[in-house]
Amino acid sequence: MSDFFEKVTSQADPFKKLLSYIPGFGGYIERQNRRDADKILRDTVARRFEEYWSRASNLQVDLVSGGMIKYVDDMEKASLALRTFIDKISRAARGYSGMFDAVKINEKELEAIYQFDVAFFTLGDQVSSALDNVEASLADEAALPAAIRNLTSLARLAVETFERRSEVVTGSGQ
Repeated sequence: MSDFFEKVTSQADPFKKLLSYIPGFGGYIERQNRRDADKILRDTVARRFEEYWSRASNLQVDLVSGGMIKYVDDMEKASLALRTFIDKISRAARGYSGMFDAVKINEKELEAIYQFDVAFFTLGDQVSSALDNVEASLADEAALPAAIRNLTSLARLAVETFERRSEVVTGSGQ
């Protein structure tokens, strides 16, 4: 996450740099930069999961082509969960609280958000492996249901992880 934040802060225009010298305004600029970094990160995760969703859709076509129609609905559940995650993460409001917002993000909450962000990339790797497993299982119909269930579970976990992250951002969680 720090790479995204550094990228955003290094691209700050001269006006923002000047205003950062005004007492109290620097914190506002930093929060705005964190929002920008959050958006870049979420867009990156969404793009990666778009690729996974596309692969899952192609696997559905392969199931139909291979005459394994009975597994298409199960694969659709995984695809739907992936699409839900993509929609949530790409359409979420920009993160972190503004200067006068009622909800303020402290360092502990920010650390929790970063841990969720790392989890998205880890989950992405797991989803990619699960898709590889589904693809390999097309040749072994006995292994296919378990492979699809694993993919579906990981996709649902991504949605749940985003919802928990959102609770931290909005302050509505415990």
